[in-house]
Amino acid sequence: MPQLSNRLSELAARVAELEAEREMTLRLAQTDSLTGLVNRGAFTSGLCERLEAARENGAQVGLFVIDLDRFKHLNDSLGHHAGDLLLAELGRRLREDAGPDDLIARLGGDEFALVTSDVDVSGRAERLLTVLGQQQLIYGRAVAPGGSVGVAVFPQDAQDAADLQRFADMSLYRAKSDGGRRWSRFDAALREESERRRTLEDELRRAIPAGEIEPWFQPIIDSMTGRMVGVEVLARWRHPEKGLLAPGAFVPMAEELGLIRAIDEAVFEAACARTAPWVAEGLIESVACNVSPRDLLDPAFSRKLIGRLSRTALPATALTVEITETFLLQDLALSRRHIERLAAKGVNVALDDFGTGYSNLRALMHLPIQTVKLDRSLIDDVGRDSRVSKLVASLLHAARSLGVRIVAEGVENESQALFLRSAGCEPSIRVRNPHIAVRAFEGPRNVIWRSCATTFAPSRCSPS
Repeated sequence: MPQLSNRLSELAARVAELEAEREMTLRLAQTDSLTGLVNRGAFTSGLCERLEAARENGAQVGLFVIDLDRFKHLNDSLGHHAGDLLLAELGRRLREDAGPDDLIARLGGDEFALVTSDVDVSGRAERLLTVLGQQQLIYGRAVAPGGSVGVAVFPQDAQDAADLQRFADMSLYRAKSDGGRRWSRFDAALREESERRRTLEDELRRAIPAGEIEPWFQPIIDSMTGRMVGVEVLARWRHPEKGLLAPGAFVPMAEELGLIRAIDEAVFEAACARTAPWVAEGLIESVACNVSPRDLLDPAFSRKLIGRLSRTALPATALTVEITETFLLQDLALSRRHIERLAAKGVNVALDDFGTGYSNLRALMHLPIQTVKLDRSLIDDVGRDSRVSKLVASLLHAARSLGVRIVAEGVENESQALFLRSAGCEPSIRVRNPHIAVRAFEGPRNVIWRSCATTFAPSRCSPS
């Protein structure tokens, strides 16, 4: 009997030990290791529980989302360890400021959240701004990046956790857009904006299969002769009510919704079909298409593009695919596979935004890249700022020595064009200047630098 009692005691002790280990594991899974606050997963479930309790009791719940204003600058100047020290200290201060029933979480990066039943929204928001603005010594340096706060309240602003978080984020974005170091509460203006966006999202999903996203074309001008030698494909949304929308009005939204690939494919196929007759008639020589970094991360991207191209009448040698320099840094091995596969089919590959990043000359030496595009941010100051002029001249010299063709993007006046010619830039220069619309291949254009538009729709070749 004593032996059985001992075994039962040992078993009970082991069960208690396993239960303690389980609780510890669960707590660690719900805790942010840097600050000791709850993490995003635990925050989401905790917010839902509090909203359910408030719904039963007829109470209010305030959600405050918090974001530091100059955290990236701190990381860049003092290093990531300094940033971690600041985040840990901020977590401690938020915990000390919190009430007994408040839920404080680190959502990730420099973003935090507070869930509270405190109905004094303005008073609590001001307290949070004070906490964010307090100085802290890091490596002997006083640091006070400050922060912004966005607020939404249940049930006045939202009826569920998803909308409450979305509305608080919208309020935070407004606070940061207004200069930071302030707080903003969700209101009627933001609600109207939210409804407008939701409607636009629904319309965008419908617009892609309906063929409303269509290609428009930016001319590529030969700077020596003034002749248009090619076009760059741009996307426009022909909205049935709002008219023609530029990419900035829908591309960021498409990326968030995961629709950008469908848009790219639709615009690519329509552009190839539209421009194939222009190439066949000798009206232009090349068609340039941008590729999003998300598409490039697909290992099958180049095979899919070649397949789509084969279903059109556009020759592979007339197509130029533009990739960003940053993608080369992201995944050089995958970049090489895509570039070599496209080049083997005769497709030209251009390196976009050259001169704004690392100016990867090594990639130009070892990859079959035929063209680099000087970013327009460089061209804006060329001929006016001697340092920029020297930089552009050196980039031109380096690329030319590697046998790579140069395209200058954003040339808007003759002085820029003259400098590029004298520095040895190849003749093709993209021109952006929205003074007039270039309608067709109808006679000479004598004033190139002041008259070429950003987009055009050639009437001679259009289906209409």
